[in-house]
Amino acid sequence: MTVSVDDFKKALQLWASGVAVVTTYSEKMGLQGMTVTAFSSVSVDPPQILVCINKNADTGEGIDVSGCFAVNILNSNQQEISNQFAGGIDQQQRFAKNDWTRAITGAPLLNDTLMSLDCSVVDKVKAGTHWIIIGAVQASVCRSGEPVLYYRGGYRQLEAN
Repeated sequence: MTVSVDDFKKALQLWASGVAVVTTYSEKMGLQGMTVTAFSSVSVDPPQILVCINKNADTGEGIDVSGCFAVNILNSNQQEISNQFAGGIDQQQRFAKNDWTRAITGAPLLNDTLMSLDCSVVDKVKAGTHWIIIGAVQASVCRSGEPVLYYRGGYRQLEAN
């Protein structure tokens, strides 16, 4: 017997993670982006990362069409951006409310985030309710600041020692 969905969610709330916005662009689907906490490095050589996206999310379909995406790690003062990209407003409004530039692949990079990775899709694997999308990192942009964290259903910030 496997763990119940409720018990699994309760356990995962104890995992503190950074908050990222995954973005993509295609002529067919336009600008798209969504907030994710399931992001990880996969390989240093070659540089690869992964993101997990619900199979019902339109941003996942956009990544399929474009073959590229960017991961934008939010800094400690960007909780509102996380909320905007988590839903409630349409894709056009999400990007209209935030400054961004186009990356090498064409994916949108959100300005002023802690870090952005521009990726081309290497593989996509279905896992339960989600897609695991593996990206080859084409370029990175690092900026100064501290990350916003997500823990026990809320935002947190690092504390100074």
